[in-house]
Amino acid sequence: MTDQPAEPPIEAPVDPNADPTPPRRPRPTTGPVQYKGDDLEAERGPGLGCFRFQVVILVFFIFLTPLSVAWNWPPIVSTILLFSVILLLLVTGQTIIFLLRLVSADRRGRRRPLASGTKTVGELEDSDPEPPKDPDGAV
Repeated sequence: MTDQPAEPPIEAPVDPNADPTPPRRPRPTTGPVQYKGDDLEAERGPGLGCFRFQVVILVFFIFLTPLSVAWNWPPIVSTILLFSVILLLLVTGQTIIFLLRLVSADRRGRRRPLASGTKTVGELEDSDPEPPKDPDGAV
């Protein structure tokens, strides 16, 4: 044993501009979106017209239900209207979820943002067959 303190270990200099996040694994190419065990097909489900019709009926029932109470309609009519609103909320909600799945399935294969007027980095890399060379001739 010596009376001198141990030297601290020498650490490599840390670059303050380096990205601290580890690189991500590449995502596997995904196939079509699955719905109930089969590929999601837009023709098999409800369309946008069906959804709009459901929303119009729902809005009508939402306004009619409290008015039926104010107009002193029989309680059974108000009750039926209230349960109809709840049922329509359920059906309309399921329809919008299905339509959102269709939109996401359609956009899954795209790499380009919809509002982009310029090429993405991936498109630029794909179109440039060889990397640019330095003026000194080094690669």
